[in-house]
Amino acid sequence: MSFEHSANVRETVEAVYRSESRRVLATMIRLLGDLDLAEEALHDAFRAALEQWPRDGVPARPRAWLVSVGRFKAIDRIRRRARFELVGDVEETLDTVIEDDTSWQDESVEDDRLRLIFTCCHPSLSLDAQIALTLRELCGLTTEEIAAAFLTRPATLAQRIVRAKAKIRDAKIPYRVPTPAELPERLEAVLRVVYLVFNEGYTASSGVSLIRSDLAAEAIRLGRLLVELLPEPEAMGLLALMLLHDSRRAARSLPTGEVVLLEDQDRSLWDRAQIEEGAALTERALASRRIGPYALQAAIAAVHAEAANAAATDWAEIVELYDILQRLERSPVVELNRAVAVAMRDGPSAGLVLVEAILERGKLADYALAHAARADLCRRLGRRADARAAYGRALELTSQAPQRRFLQKRLDEL
Repeated sequence: MSFEHSANVRETVEAVYRSESRRVLATMIRLLGDLDLAEEALHDAFRAALEQWPRDGVPARPRAWLVSVGRFKAIDRIRRRARFELVGDVEETLDTVIEDDTSWQDESVEDDRLRLIFTCCHPSLSLDAQIALTLRELCGLTTEEIAAAFLTRPATLAQRIVRAKAKIRDAKIPYRVPTPAELPERLEAVLRVVYLVFNEGYTASSGVSLIRSDLAAEAIRLGRLLVELLPEPEAMGLLALMLLHDSRRAARSLPTGEVVLLEDQDRSLWDRAQIEEGAALTERALASRRIGPYALQAAIAAVHAEAANAAATDWAEIVELYDILQRLERSPVVELNRAVAVAMRDGPSAGLVLVEAILERGKLADYALAHAARADLCRRLGRRADARAAYGRALELTSQAPQRRFLQKRLDEL
């Protein structure tokens, strides 16, 4: 066997890992009923592929080969474990795995992936655990990568994942797709996790970079998977929203890392393919009678994306969409965004009245963007002292370096 042949096979194994490992893992979890054992079986299967494929050739159905080998490797692990654990427990596990000899060939692999999504985002797990498990099991990110993304120590993140897996095992959380009656509430939780991952990538909560492109890309990949597996209107709305926001990525900051506001962005840098895909998905989501918050937010993003320049933005339509969104989702952040849109439609005075009313109620007292919005409206009205105070408060509440530089620049200008 030549070195070149061996290198080519290794590249093939790596390519199969990138494209198939999450599918194989999802099926292994169903077959074995244990996340840790499934991960071990996955790694055993790919190690076997590196050893056998150069000698025997790449199988015609690599995924099926990997599942089969991984399952037998897991049986071997269980039998070895029998020497050290209670025989009854091990035999029960072994019987389950052996009885499931051929079911993986009959069941849809896509169903397994859908089961895994709902298991990772089960409501009995904390939100932090849901996010960590989703990125670990569905996206294949390492513990170190997830910890770096959310500025957490790897050891802390690892403990979070271990506890989440233990809870799934001990509470016997079912590895299944929710029933039709359960689906709306459970899907909402899944969409929330995916959108939180995207938001951390779109505008990092802290650190030296405004954007974490890797996290945004993972969230979009999860969004595509959800639409593929479960084409619900809100899943389409979320994917559309993420695509429309992400289409502006190249224009949102300068090469030096400085923030560029939407009104000042070079729209020739916007990704037209993403905008067209997002707009089409928005139309599909809005065509349903079950219009939800993500679809409405996507519609707002589409209005921005379709404007040739900032002056051409249809702010009246955006305010109308926010009016509908407010009726669906009573959120002070939605109310704040509507107030900013009113300021663009009716002038800064009208918007400032609304923003100050929100802040007076105390709901967004510690929300940096609320104070930044008030500061900008005061600046536009010539209320320099009020603007300085509001920018200062926003700066106190911001830990993200590019945003801090932007706010400091505004302060210096005043």
